[in-house]
Amino acid sequence: MSLKKFINVVGIIGLSALLVACGGDDSATETNEQNVAAGQSQSEQKIIVKDAVIPAENPAASPETAIKRGDTVVVGLQEPGGVFTPYFNTSGYDGNVQSVMFEPLVDINEKGEAVAGLAEKWDIAEDGLVYTFTLREGLKFDDGTPLTADDIEFTLTLLHDPAYAGSTDITEASIVGGLDYKNGDATNISGIKVIDERTIEITTDKVSARTLRLLGGSVLKKDYYGNGYVKGNLDYLTALHQKPIGAGPYRFVTYLPGQEIRYEANEHYYGGAPKAKGFIYKTTVGDAQQFFQTGELDYSALAANQDNFEFLQALGFADINIYTSSAYGYMTFNHEKEVFKDPKVRQAFILGLDRQTIISTYYQGFAQVANVPVSPTSWAYTADVGSTAYDPEKAKALLEEAGWTLGTGDIREKDGKKLTVYYFTTAGGLGDTLIPIAKENYKEIGIDLQVEQMDFNALLARVDKGDHDLASFSTTMLPDPYNGVEGFHTKSTNSTFKGYGTEEIDQLIDATIATNDIEGRKAAFHELYKALEENPPVIYMAYTKVLSGANARIEGFEPNGYRGIASSLRNLRLAE
Repeated sequence: MSLKKFINVVGIIGLSALLVACGGDDSATETNEQNVAAGQSQSEQKIIVKDAVIPAENPAASPETAIKRGDTVVVGLQEPGGVFTPYFNTSGYDGNVQSVMFEPLVDINEKGEAVAGLAEKWDIAEDGLVYTFTLREGLKFDDGTPLTADDIEFTLTLLHDPAYAGSTDITEASIVGGLDYKNGDATNISGIKVIDERTIEITTDKVSARTLRLLGGSVLKKDYYGNGYVKGNLDYLTALHQKPIGAGPYRFVTYLPGQEIRYEANEHYYGGAPKAKGFIYKTTVGDAQQFFQTGELDYSALAANQDNFEFLQALGFADINIYTSSAYGYMTFNHEKEVFKDPKVRQAFILGLDRQTIISTYYQGFAQVANVPVSPTSWAYTADVGSTAYDPEKAKALLEEAGWTLGTGDIREKDGKKLTVYYFTTAGGLGDTLIPIAKENYKEIGIDLQVEQMDFNALLARVDKGDHDLASFSTTMLPDPYNGVEGFHTKSTNSTFKGYGTEEIDQLIDATIATNDIEGRKAAFHELYKALEENPPVIYMAYTKVLSGANARIEGFEPNGYRGIASSLRNLRLAE
C-alpha cells in the first residue's frame, strides 16, 4: 500500500476525504464513553457526542438558489486528477468521481460487511479457495449494452497485465494462473472460468479474507476498455479516462476542470433510474460551508465541532448527520532512528502525552481517544486492549529503564546524546492544539520536542526521506480492519512505518486474513492488538466524528464509513 493511499494528514481533511472516509454506528460510540446529544454542554472531558440524525427544523428556509435547481443535486468535491477509469487513478478525488458511475460486484454496508452489488450472490467453497459469483439478472452498462461474466474476466485479466501500474495488487487474490499470465507467456488466466453470462468461477490457491473484495470490485466493459487491448500495452486506455462507461446509478456527461463533473440518471441501472435526474460534483474553489449556506451545494461535510453543529442547526433547512469515522488518527515514529528502537521509549512517548486533553479541547466532544488501529465502527474493535491513559510517572520510569536519565536543563540524556526529537505536522487544524500541550507534556518527562509545520506535500516528502522523528497523519477510510494494520508488516512498502516490525508481528497480521470466518478474524485481531501494545508502531490519537448537512429539499442522503455517499445516490429524490 502506498503512503498517499494510506494516509491523510491530520488537519488537512478535504471535503472528498469526508465524503469517502468516514462512517458511524450508534452502538460503537457507546463502548466505553458517556454519550450526549449534540448541542448539550460538555462538562466532562470524556463526554462524546452521540451519533445522530437530526431532521431540519425549517425545510422551507432552503435558499432560492437550491430550490430553482429542481431535481439536480450538487455536492462539493476538491478538484480530481481527471482519471475516471477504476483501478487507474492515483487521486482519491477521482475515486469519488468514479463511485457515481461504477458499482462494485460486492458492496459494503455501514457495518463494513459484504453485501450484494452487481453480483446478487456469491459462494465460497468449503476449502475457501473457489469463488462463484452470480450476476443480477438483466444487468446493463449505462450505454444500454449487457454486462456479463465476460466483462469480469476481462477486468481481472487487465489487472494482471504486466503493464498495469495502478494501486490494486490483484496478485494478493492468488488466482490460479494469475502470475503465469502476468510474468509469463500464458494467454489467459487458468483459474478464471466463465460458466455462463451471469456466472463466473474463480479458483485461488490461498485462503485470504482479502480475496472477496479484491475479486468483487468495479467491472470494466470488455468491448470498450478492451477494444485494442494487447498484453503488455495499456497506453490506449489514456484516451478513455475522461470518457467513462459504467453501470452505476448515474452516467457521465461532462467534466469542466475547475468547475464541475456533471452526470445524468442512468435509466439502465438495475435499481431503476434515480428520481433525482441530475447529479453534479462542484469543484469550484471556495468555502464549502458558505456554498451550503447559500444553496450552491445540497450536501456538505464540515469539520466536526460544536461551532459547525450550531451553524448547521441555525440554518434551519439542514438535515444533520453525525457519525463516527472509520479512519483513525495517529502520530508515527521514525523506527529507523536509534531512539525509537526500544519499545519502552515508544511506550513512554504514548503514556507521556495527554491525548485526552488534546482531543477534547480541539474536537469539543466530536472525537474520542484511540486505543487500537481500528475505529469503533468496526466489528474488529475492542475496548479491552490498549490504553488511552496519561501517566507521566510511568513514562518517566520507562525512560529510566531504557537508559535515558535526566541531564542538564532537565532534558534526558543517553551516551552523551540529549533526548531531542523533531515532530513534523501541517499548519492549522489539530496541530495548533496539540503542539503546546505536547511540548509541555514531554518537557515534564525530560523530552525536548522540536516542531516543524509545513504543507502536506512537503510533509510527505520529508517523511518519505526519513527526516522526521515523529509525524502526524490519519488513515483514509478502512474498508476492512486489515487495511489499518497492513502497513505495520515488514513486507509493506509504506514508508511511514519503515523500520518497524518483527517476524512475530508479521505472523499475527497474516493471521487476521488467514480465514474467512469473522469470529476467527476477530480473535486474531485482538491478539495482534495485544502485541502492538507491547511493541507500539504509532501513538494512536483519535477516532473522529463526521458532521454533514444535507439540504432538506433532497431526501436519501445516508452516508457511511465504507462507501461515503456513494450508496446513497440511487435513493436521492426531491422531498415531497
